[in-house]
Amino acid sequence: MSQIPTVTLDDVHDAADQIAGVAHRTPVLRSRTLDALAGAEVFIKCENLQRIGAFKFRGAYNAISRLSPAQLARGIAAYSSGNHAQAVALAARELGTTAVIVMPQDTPESKMAAVTGYGAEVVTYDRYTGDRVAIGAALATDRGLALIPPYEHPHVIAGQGTAALELMAQVGPLDALLVPVGGGGLAAGTAVAGKGTQPGIQVIGVEPTAGDDTRRSLAAGRRVAIAVPRTIADGQAAETPGELTFSINQRLLDDIVLVDDDEIRAAMRFAFDRMKIVVEPSGATGLAALLAGRLAPAPARMGLIISGGNIDTRRFMTLLGPAS
Repeated sequence: MSQIPTVTLDDVHDAADQIAGVAHRTPVLRSRTLDALAGAEVFIKCENLQRIGAFKFRGAYNAISRLSPAQLARGIAAYSSGNHAQAVALAARELGTTAVIVMPQDTPESKMAAVTGYGAEVVTYDRYTGDRVAIGAALATDRGLALIPPYEHPHVIAGQGTAALELMAQVGPLDALLVPVGGGGLAAGTAVAGKGTQPGIQVIGVEPTAGDDTRRSLAAGRRVAIAVPRTIADGQAAETPGELTFSINQRLLDDIVLVDDDEIRAAMRFAFDRMKIVVEPSGATGLAALLAGRLAPAPARMGLIISGGNIDTRRFMTLLGPAS
Protein backbone atom coordinates (compact mmCIF):
# COMPACT_ATOMS: atom_id res chain seq x y z
CA MET A 1 0.00 0.00 0.00
CA SER A 2 1.48 3.34 -1.04
CA GLN A 3 2.02 5.97 1.64
CA ILE A 4 -0.36 8.94 1.56
CA PRO A 5 1.66 12.11 0.84
CA THR A 6 1.63 15.04 3.21
CA VAL A 7 1.08 18.74 2.61
CA THR A 8 2.96 21.18 4.84
CA LEU A 9 2.98 24.90 5.51
CA ASP A 10 6.21 25.09 3.50
CA ASP A 11 4.30 23.60 0.54
CA VAL A 12 1.66 26.32 0.85
CA HIS A 13 4.31 29.05 0.98
CA ASP A 14 6.00 27.48 -2.05
CA ALA A 15 2.66 27.46 -3.87
CA ALA A 16 2.17 31.14 -3.02
CA ASP A 17 5.50 31.92 -4.69
CA GLN A 18 4.58 29.74 -7.69
CA ILE A 19 1.27 31.50 -8.39
CA ALA A 20 2.40 35.04 -7.50
CA GLY A 21 1.66 37.46 -10.30
CA VAL A 22 -0.66 34.96 -12.02
CA ALA A 23 -3.46 34.39 -9.50
CA HIS A 24 -5.22 37.43 -8.06
CA ARG A 25 -4.57 38.53 -4.49
CA THR A 26 -8.27 38.75 -3.75
CA PRO A 27 -9.80 41.44 -1.53
CA VAL A 28 -11.17 41.08 1.99
CA LEU A 29 -14.57 42.65 2.66
CA ARG A 30 -16.28 43.63 5.91
CA SER A 31 -19.95 44.10 6.77
CA ARG A 32 -21.07 45.82 9.95
CA THR A 33 -24.46 44.19 9.54
CA LEU A 34 -22.88 40.75 9.36
CA ASP A 35 -20.67 41.49 12.36
CA ALA A 36 -23.76 42.46 14.36
CA LEU A 37 -25.70 39.37 13.29
CA ALA A 38 -22.77 37.03 13.96
CA GLY A 39 -21.63 38.70 17.16
CA ALA A 40 -18.07 38.71 15.84
CA GLU A 41 -15.63 40.51 13.58
CA VAL A 42 -15.90 38.72 10.23
CA PHE A 43 -13.29 39.05 7.49
CA ILE A 44 -14.56 37.81 4.14
CA LYS A 45 -11.99 36.52 1.66
CA CYS A 46 -13.58 37.01 -1.76
CA GLU A 47 -12.40 34.13 -3.91
CA ASN A 48 -15.47 34.78 -6.07
CA LEU A 49 -13.24 37.56 -7.47
CA GLN A 50 -10.37 35.18 -8.23
CA ARG A 51 -9.52 34.34 -11.85
CA ILE A 52 -12.26 32.06 -13.30
CA GLY A 53 -14.45 33.21 -10.40
CA ALA A 54 -13.27 30.70 -7.78
CA PHE A 55 -10.35 29.61 -5.59
CA LYS A 56 -9.74 26.61 -7.86
CA PHE A 57 -7.37 28.56 -10.11
CA ARG A 58 -4.81 28.61 -7.31
CA GLY A 59 -4.45 24.84 -7.06
CA ALA A 60 -4.80 24.12 -10.77
CA TYR A 61 -2.10 26.58 -11.77
CA ASN A 62 0.23 25.45 -8.98
CA ALA A 63 -0.05 21.82 -10.11
CA ILE A 64 0.02 22.29 -13.89
CA SER A 65 2.90 24.79 -13.83
CA ARG A 66 5.10 22.13 -12.19
CA LEU A 67 4.67 19.55 -14.98
CA SER A 68 7.61 18.76 -17.21
CA PRO A 69 7.85 20.20 -20.74
CA ALA A 70 7.10 16.70 -22.10
CA GLN A 71 3.94 16.42 -19.98
CA LEU A 72 2.80 19.89 -21.01
CA ALA A 73 3.34 18.99 -24.64
CA ARG A 74 0.99 16.00 -24.33
CA GLY A 75 -1.75 17.90 -22.50
CA ILE A 76 -3.93 17.76 -19.39
CA ALA A 77 -6.98 15.74 -18.35
CA ALA A 78 -9.29 16.61 -15.47
CA TYR A 79 -12.76 15.96 -14.09
CA SER A 80 -14.91 18.54 -12.36
CA SER A 81 -18.40 19.81 -11.62
CA GLY A 82 -17.38 23.19 -12.98
CA ASN A 83 -14.89 25.43 -11.20
CA HIS A 84 -11.87 23.10 -11.33
CA ALA A 85 -12.71 22.54 -15.00
CA GLN A 86 -12.50 26.27 -15.67
CA ALA A 87 -9.33 26.55 -13.61
CA VAL A 88 -7.59 23.75 -15.49
CA ALA A 89 -8.75 25.11 -18.83
CA LEU A 90 -7.39 28.60 -18.10
CA ALA A 91 -4.16 27.35 -16.50
CA ALA A 92 -3.56 25.09 -19.51
CA ARG A 93 -4.07 28.01 -21.86
CA GLU A 94 -1.74 30.22 -19.80
CA LEU A 95 0.94 27.52 -19.88
CA GLY A 96 0.60 26.77 -23.58
CA THR A 97 -0.93 23.31 -23.33
CA THR A 98 -4.32 21.71 -24.01
CA ALA A 99 -6.96 20.28 -21.69
CA VAL A 100 -9.74 17.69 -21.87
CA ILE A 101 -12.29 17.96 -19.05
CA VAL A 102 -14.85 15.38 -17.90
CA MET A 103 -17.95 17.26 -16.67
CA PRO A 104 -21.48 16.28 -15.56
CA GLN A 105 -24.01 16.75 -18.33
CA ASP A 106 -26.15 18.86 -15.96
CA THR A 107 -23.32 21.31 -15.20
CA PRO A 108 -24.66 24.90 -15.15
CA GLU A 109 -24.45 26.38 -18.65
CA SER A 110 -22.26 29.29 -17.57
CA LYS A 111 -19.56 26.94 -16.28
CA MET A 112 -19.66 24.73 -19.38
CA ALA A 113 -19.43 27.76 -21.67
CA ALA A 114 -16.49 29.17 -19.71
CA VAL A 115 -14.55 25.91 -20.02
CA THR A 116 -14.98 25.70 -23.79
CA GLY A 117 -14.33 29.43 -24.03
CA TYR A 118 -10.87 28.89 -22.53
CA GLY A 119 -10.22 26.36 -25.30
CA ALA A 120 -10.70 23.05 -23.49
CA GLU A 121 -12.47 19.99 -24.87
CA VAL A 122 -15.42 18.79 -22.75
CA VAL A 123 -16.51 15.15 -22.33
CA THR A 124 -19.83 14.82 -20.46
CA TYR A 125 -21.23 12.06 -18.23
CA ASP A 126 -24.29 11.43 -16.02
CA ARG A 127 -23.28 12.29 -12.45
CA TYR A 128 -25.94 9.94 -11.03
CA THR A 129 -24.81 6.85 -12.93
CA GLY A 130 -21.25 7.50 -14.09
CA ASP A 131 -17.90 7.41 -12.25
CA ARG A 132 -16.00 10.57 -13.15
CA VAL A 133 -12.78 9.37 -11.54
CA ALA A 134 -12.75 6.21 -13.65
CA ILE A 135 -13.74 8.11 -16.79
CA GLY A 136 -11.04 10.73 -16.25
CA ALA A 137 -8.35 8.15 -15.47
CA ALA A 138 -9.22 6.12 -18.57
CA LEU A 139 -9.18 9.24 -20.72
CA ALA A 140 -5.77 10.27 -19.39
CA THR A 141 -4.35 6.78 -19.99
CA ASP A 142 -5.80 6.44 -23.48
CA ARG A 143 -4.51 9.83 -24.62
CA GLY A 144 -1.30 9.98 -22.60
CA LEU A 145 -2.41 13.05 -20.66
CA ALA A 146 -1.37 14.28 -17.22
CA LEU A 147 -4.36 13.91 -14.88
CA ILE A 148 -4.96 16.86 -12.54
CA PRO A 149 -7.75 15.91 -10.10
CA PRO A 150 -9.85 18.57 -8.36
CA TYR A 151 -8.53 17.89 -4.86
CA GLU A 152 -6.59 14.60 -4.57
CA HIS A 153 -3.20 16.12 -5.37
CA PRO A 154 -0.62 17.68 -3.01
CA HIS A 155 0.11 20.64 -5.29
CA VAL A 156 -3.60 21.33 -5.74
CA ILE A 157 -4.19 21.30 -1.98
CA ALA A 158 -1.15 23.51 -1.33
CA GLY A 159 -2.38 25.96 -3.95
CA GLN A 160 -5.83 26.14 -2.36
CA GLY A 161 -4.20 26.86 0.99
CA THR A 162 -2.76 30.10 -0.35
CA ALA A 163 -6.17 31.79 0.01
CA ALA A 164 -6.09 31.38 3.80
CA LEU A 165 -2.40 32.31 3.89
CA GLU A 166 -3.21 35.57 2.10
CA LEU A 167 -6.20 36.24 4.34
CA MET A 168 -4.15 35.95 7.52
CA ALA A 169 -1.47 38.21 6.04
CA GLN A 170 -4.12 40.78 5.11
CA VAL A 171 -6.00 40.95 8.43
CA GLY A 172 -3.70 39.59 11.12
CA PRO A 173 -4.38 36.91 13.74
CA LEU A 174 -7.75 35.15 13.64
CA ASP A 175 -9.59 32.95 16.10
CA ALA A 176 -11.23 30.81 13.44
CA LEU A 177 -11.43 30.08 9.73
CA LEU A 178 -14.76 29.05 8.19
CA VAL A 179 -14.52 27.21 4.87
CA PRO A 180 -16.82 25.29 2.49
CA VAL A 181 -16.14 21.56 2.16
CA GLY A 182 -16.77 19.60 -1.04
CA GLY A 183 -14.04 17.12 -1.93
CA GLY A 184 -12.03 18.68 0.89
CA GLY A 185 -9.15 20.34 -0.97
CA LEU A 186 -9.89 23.91 0.11
CA ALA A 187 -10.58 22.79 3.67
CA ALA A 188 -7.35 20.77 3.80
CA GLY A 189 -5.25 23.58 2.36
CA THR A 190 -6.91 26.09 4.68
CA ALA A 191 -6.28 23.86 7.69
CA VAL A 192 -2.62 23.37 6.80
CA ALA A 193 -2.12 27.11 6.28
CA GLY A 194 -4.19 28.10 9.31
CA LYS A 195 -2.83 25.65 11.87
CA GLY A 196 0.70 26.01 10.53
CA THR A 197 0.60 29.79 10.89
CA GLN A 198 -1.47 29.95 14.10
CA PRO A 199 -1.50 26.60 15.93
CA GLY A 200 -4.44 27.63 18.13
CA ILE A 201 -6.79 28.70 15.35
CA GLN A 202 -10.06 26.82 14.82
CA VAL A 203 -10.77 25.57 11.31
CA ILE A 204 -14.46 24.84 10.76
CA GLY A 205 -15.86 23.25 7.62
CA VAL A 206 -19.35 23.76 6.20
CA GLU A 207 -21.28 21.22 4.12
CA PRO A 208 -24.79 21.20 2.65
CA THR A 209 -27.15 19.04 4.70
CA ALA A 210 -27.73 16.73 1.74
CA GLY A 211 -23.99 16.33 1.11
CA ASP A 212 -22.45 15.67 4.52
CA ASP A 213 -19.97 12.98 3.48
CA THR A 214 -17.04 14.60 5.29
CA ARG A 215 -19.02 15.12 8.51
CA ARG A 216 -20.11 11.48 8.48
CA SER A 217 -16.59 10.32 7.67
CA LEU A 218 -15.08 12.29 10.54
CA ALA A 219 -17.68 10.86 12.92
CA ALA A 220 -16.97 7.32 11.71
CA GLY A 221 -13.19 7.74 11.74
CA ARG A 222 -12.99 6.53 8.15
CA ARG A 223 -14.11 7.62 4.69
CA VAL A 224 -17.77 6.81 4.08
CA ALA A 225 -19.81 7.17 0.91
CA ILE A 226 -23.26 8.69 0.56
CA ALA A 227 -25.72 8.81 -2.33
CA VAL A 228 -24.99 11.52 -4.91
CA PRO A 229 -26.21 14.66 -3.11
CA ARG A 230 -29.14 16.59 -4.53
CA THR A 231 -28.44 20.16 -3.46
CA ILE A 232 -28.23 23.58 -5.07
CA ALA A 233 -24.59 23.59 -3.90
CA ASP A 234 -23.40 21.63 -6.95
CA GLY A 235 -19.73 22.29 -6.18
CA GLN A 236 -20.16 20.41 -2.89
CA ALA A 237 -22.01 17.41 -4.30
CA ALA A 238 -19.29 14.93 -3.30
CA GLU A 239 -20.13 11.32 -2.49
CA THR A 240 -17.05 10.62 -0.37
CA PRO A 241 -14.02 12.62 0.79
CA GLY A 242 -10.73 12.15 -1.01
CA GLU A 243 -8.18 9.87 0.63
CA LEU A 244 -5.53 12.58 0.82
CA THR A 245 -7.92 15.38 1.79
CA PHE A 246 -9.55 13.25 4.47
CA SER A 247 -6.17 12.31 5.96
CA ILE A 248 -5.48 16.03 6.46
CA ASN A 249 -8.97 17.10 7.51
CA GLN A 250 -9.29 14.25 9.99
CA ARG A 251 -6.17 15.54 11.69
CA LEU A 252 -6.72 19.29 11.45
CA LEU A 253 -10.41 20.20 11.10
CA ASP A 254 -12.04 21.18 14.40
CA ASP A 255 -15.65 20.79 13.34
CA ILE A 256 -18.13 20.46 10.48
CA VAL A 257 -21.46 22.30 10.48
CA LEU A 258 -24.35 21.87 8.04
CA VAL A 259 -26.64 24.26 6.19
CA ASP A 260 -29.69 23.52 4.08
CA ASP A 261 -30.58 24.88 0.64
CA ASP A 262 -32.93 27.58 1.99
CA GLU A 263 -30.16 28.85 4.29
CA ILE A 264 -27.77 28.91 1.33
CA ARG A 265 -30.28 30.97 -0.67
CA ALA A 266 -30.60 33.40 2.23
CA ALA A 267 -26.82 33.80 2.36
CA MET A 268 -26.62 34.43 -1.40
CA ARG A 269 -29.34 37.06 -1.04
CA PHE A 270 -27.53 38.70 1.91
CA ALA A 271 -24.26 38.83 -0.04
CA PHE A 272 -26.00 40.47 -3.00
CA ASP A 273 -28.24 42.88 -1.09
CA ARG A 274 -25.88 43.93 1.68
CA MET A 275 -22.40 43.42 0.23
CA LYS A 276 -23.05 43.82 -3.51
CA ILE A 277 -21.26 40.62 -4.46
CA VAL A 278 -22.52 37.61 -6.41
CA VAL A 279 -21.85 34.28 -4.74
CA GLU A 280 -22.66 30.82 -6.11
CA PRO A 281 -24.44 28.35 -3.78
CA SER A 282 -21.30 26.39 -2.85
CA GLY A 283 -19.46 29.62 -2.16
CA ALA A 284 -22.18 30.84 0.20
CA THR A 285 -22.24 27.95 2.66
CA GLY A 286 -19.82 29.53 5.15
CA LEU A 287 -21.84 32.74 5.17
CA ALA A 288 -25.01 30.65 5.52
CA ALA A 289 -23.60 28.95 8.60
CA LEU A 290 -22.90 32.30 10.25
CA LEU A 291 -26.30 33.77 9.39
CA ALA A 292 -28.09 30.61 10.56
CA GLY A 293 -26.33 30.71 13.92
CA ARG A 294 -24.40 27.46 13.51
CA LEU A 295 -21.46 28.98 15.37
CA ALA A 296 -22.95 30.25 18.60
CA PRO A 297 -21.15 31.83 20.23
CA ALA A 298 -19.02 32.76 17.24
CA PRO A 299 -15.25 33.15 17.70
CA ALA A 300 -14.35 36.83 18.14
CA ARG A 301 -12.31 37.26 14.93
CA MET A 302 -13.33 35.03 12.07
CA GLY A 303 -12.03 34.56 8.56
CA LEU A 304 -14.66 33.37 6.08
CA ILE A 305 -13.75 32.14 2.61
CA ILE A 306 -16.28 32.82 -0.15
CA SER A 307 -15.08 30.08 -2.46
CA GLY A 308 -16.71 31.08 -5.74
CA GLY A 309 -19.16 33.21 -7.67
CA ASN A 310 -19.83 31.24 -10.84
CA ILE A 311 -23.57 31.40 -11.39
CA ASP A 312 -25.37 32.76 -14.43
CA THR A 313 -28.10 35.40 -14.27
CA ARG A 314 -30.94 33.00 -15.03
CA ARG A 315 -30.03 30.52 -12.29
CA PHE A 316 -29.30 33.30 -9.81
CA MET A 317 -32.74 34.80 -10.40
CA THR A 318 -34.42 31.38 -10.25
CA LEU A 319 -32.81 30.52 -6.93
CA LEU A 320 -33.41 33.89 -5.29
CA GLY A 321 -36.62 35.02 -6.99
CA PRO A 322 -40.07 35.21 -5.31
CA ALA A 323 -40.85 31.60 -6.24
CA SER A 324 -37.69 30.19 -4.61
